Amino acid sequence: MFDTLSDRLAATFKNLRGKGRLSEADIDATAREIRIALLEADVALPVVRSFIANVKERARGVEVSQALNPAQQMIKIVNEELVSILGGETRRLRFAKTAPTVIMLAGLQGAGKTTLAGKLGLWLKGQGHSPLLVACDLQRPNAVNQLSVVADRAGVAVYAPEPGNGVGDPVQVAKDSIEYARSKQYDVVVVDTAGRLGIDQELMQQAADIRDAVSPDEILFVVDAMIGQDAVNTAEAFRDGVGFDGVVLSKLDGDARGGAALSIAHVTGKQIIFASNGEKLEDFDAFHPDRMASRILDMGDLLTLIEQAEKTFSQEEAAKMASKLASSKGKDFTLDDFLAQMEQVRKMGSISKLLGMLPGMGQIKDQINNIDERDVDRTAAIIKSMTPKERAEPTLINGSRRARIAKGSGVEVSAVKNLVERFFEARKMMSKMAQGGGMPGMPGMPGMGGGPGRQKKQVKQAKGKRKSGNPMKRKAEEQAEAARREQAAQGGALGLPAGQEDKNFELPDEFKKFMG
Repeated sequence: MFDTLSDRLAATFKNLRGKGRLSEADIDATAREIRIALLEADVALPVVRSFIANVKERARGVEVSQALNPAQQMIKIVNEELVSILGGETRRLRFAKTAPTVIMLAGLQGAGKTTLAGKLGLWLKGQGHSPLLVACDLQRPNAVNQLSVVADRAGVAVYAPEPGNGVGDPVQVAKDSIEYARSKQYDVVVVDTAGRLGIDQELMQQAADIRDAVSPDEILFVVDAMIGQDAVNTAEAFRDGVGFDGVVLSKLDGDARGGAALSIAHVTGKQIIFASNGEKLEDFDAFHPDRMASRILDMGDLLTLIEQAEKTFSQEEAAKMASKLASSKGKDFTLDDFLAQMEQVRKMGSISKLLGMLPGMGQIKDQINNIDERDVDRTAAIIKSMTPKERAEPTLINGSRRARIAKGSGVEVSAVKNLVERFFEARKMMSKMAQGGGMPGMPGMPGMGGGPGRQKKQVKQAKGKRKSGNPMKRKAEEQAEAARREQAAQGGALGLPAGQEDKNFELPDEFKKFMG
């Protein structure tokens, strides 16, 4: 979504690197580039003006002029101002003191309200709630049926007493749903309302009537992140006509410039609470301004990556795999384990999205976007075409077995050979890491393993005296060394006759003065 903005900002900051201090001209040039980047990304003009004014004011202050690295300090300022534009701190959903909590979705037609109702229902279910989706969009053809299908996929309940398609009273359905939720013990009610192609009086009146009928604890304004500058106008119209408490961004996975989405929180004063970034019901989560700003500046989003991993991977399974890798040089780690790990990663989402959360990945985004997700399926097919014994002992796989596996999985023989070779390399690397040896081929780093082994090797090489290349000289050195060893064996610690060193030995007068 924000690729254009990220690229422009990255190019701007690249010009600042290596400068010991920033002049007035540097600050003005940087501010100009950032302004162009934001306007190209479709950020609203009032927001751009406010943003640039804040950045320039802080850039001319003490925090940059006295900084050891002014370029990094400028990046820090831009990051903090981006977080501020996006709403500052993460805004959490408010729940009613007495159930049910009522959440009303509002927005234009096509913004994705109905699909988002299902995503929100699944998210609430994952948080330990029992949500009820209510079909109050009785005008759009098949809207009620769509909500029922989405609710079924999410595994949550739906209340749809009216068939829709222009039949039924949405205000009455909304009112009745609250009593239904109380009787069936649902603690959250999500009301899906109708939209229009644009703002009109009928739309506003119906939304206001539903609001008055159910007294929602949260009114969420759903906005299409690809809509452009009109998103800001629509948001202001809804705020003044119906009122809303928070914003939900849909279609964040699109390829539009997305700057209007950055503007909404600043213009309306209402924070973004959730963001939807994919077609699957799982592609939905709380919106974190600091993490979004970090992604825009190509600093990655490791916290979200870790959270997704924690949802997918069980601690018990992870510990089991680690113990297999740490024991007997990782030979207990089989292709079955490799397949299980691969399927767990696949559950986290697309590989390109996961890689996009790592810092610095913006520089290779073309390669990331060209990743073929079907490669994971092909690898799984190859492993599943093997016998249990072959998966446990991949060394058994010879030429004839490779041909059979390739035929069974519909790939070339070379693909099977490459997979087995890659597995051995990966197992060797992971085993070394699990045993605390650090990354193979990497210098030892404190706390990362690999350090002590490297040091020992260097010490071992440094031991001993270099021998001469002259045969006669080397023979003389060897004889002298042998004589020294014999004397040390016969004598005491100082080369004197054994047992005599304590009796006869005295320190020279010069040393006695120092010893008192």
